[in-house]
Amino acid sequence: MKKYLLLLAMIIATKTFAQNNTTWNNKKCAVVLTYDDALNVHLDNVIPLLDSLQLKATFYLSAYFPGCTQRIDDWRKAAAKGHELGNHTLFHPCLGNIPGREWVKPENDMSRYTVQRMINETRMTNIFLQALDGKTKRTFAFPCGDDKIGDTSYIDNMKNDFVAARSVREQMHNINQINLYSIDCYAMTNATGSQMIELVKQAMANNTLLVFLFHGVGGEHAINVSLAAHNQLLHYLKQHQKDIWIAPMIDVAEYVKAYQSQAK
Repeated sequence: MKKYLLLLAMIIATKTFAQNNTTWNNKKCAVVLTYDDALNVHLDNVIPLLDSLQLKATFYLSAYFPGCTQRIDDWRKAAAKGHELGNHTLFHPCLGNIPGREWVKPENDMSRYTVQRMINETRMTNIFLQALDGKTKRTFAFPCGDDKIGDTSYIDNMKNDFVAARSVREQMHNINQINLYSIDCYAMTNATGSQMIELVKQAMANNTLLVFLFHGVGGEHAINVSLAAHNQLLHYLKQHQKDIWIAPMIDVAEYVKAYQSQAK
């Protein structure tokens, strides 16, 4: 009897392990590469490398930023190659009334916004992005991770406008724990290639979603990683693609939504 119970426990454990290791589109984990603020280095450094490795990523554009307005054709070409153009608002407003936010300009201080103004500017950005890629399904990234105006979560009024929204808490979750309108991510600042690869290994071991957030890649932003470190990460992802599902946020979010709906 004891031998039978032990065998049964082994079978259950094996089935659970197999299920976990195929949850993410038949892979051990999912990794989403996101890049914020429509920087020139994204077009000049990041996209050529992604394309050479046949990897796809998400670029969260603030429509009024120079790296967006001055390179519209380049962003249109990026979308045509399969990269996602995500919404990062029109002017990138952030809360300016909290410590460390002295750099926020008064006109872009989200604490002075109304919820309706935020909604209007964000929806205008969706229209702009649709003019670039022709798409109506979109994901959103909270500027500075600020998701409330006063005590109001403004994304609650725009859930029909977006499939998902990315926040900035550094956590990983399994597929059933993910809140699609507050997806966690790891913001990379001076991280080494080895440090970023270690996060990927954790995601594979725990069968979770891992979202990277990059700003500067080889410069152009105070929040920066080196070209060498970024290249090391992307080559590792490519080499382990049989175990890692690497896809834009929109694809992963729609997959999570369908999975969670079926699990109910």
